[in-house]
Amino acid sequence: MRSRIALLAYLSAIVLGTVVHQIALLALGLGLVLALAGRDWLRVLRRACIAILLFNVVVTLSYGVLAGLRGTFSFEFVVLVNLRVLLLTCLTFLFASRVNPFEALAFSRSLTYLFTLAYSQSMTFKQALENFRLAFKSRSIEQVGLRDRYRHSARTGVYFLDKSLHQATEITQVMRSRGFFDD
Repeated sequence: MRSRIALLAYLSAIVLGTVVHQIALLALGLGLVLALAGRDWLRVLRRACIAILLFNVVVTLSYGVLAGLRGTFSFEFVVLVNLRVLLLTCLTFLFASRVNPFEALAFSRSLTYLFTLAYSQSMTFKQALENFRLAFKSRSIEQVGLRDRYRHSARTGVYFLDKSLHQATEITQVMRSRGFFDD
């Protein structure tokens, strides 16, 4: 029951964090999330910053260039977007560290089933990524150049894209054959 309440609170906080457009309220929400994290606040904040770094840099730079060319650049908007993403990511990391999602979704067999599929897929991909990393490392006698690392990363990305498309098609067909979708 506690997990379900936490799930409801999490979803409500996500919606609230999405619809609020005031920097002060978002900063207050971030402070509240970090306070709820307790002694783990620094770990949650660090993990969130690492997770959103590339996304926020690309979005901020893209917005800066486009808004700069139009003459509509707003530093307040940049802070708002980046703070919102940080708040939502910290909230998600805090939720994931404190709540068992299988317990939280136990009220619905369909949601539990879907989450189990997604979780098993992500664990399979995580193991495959680690295997690719170890294989690349074991086959490299000396320091590998940047070009070769990029090639390896690109090839790994193509593998994961092909694998995810194949598995999504296969899972959809299995679910449809068992009457999961009401087509």
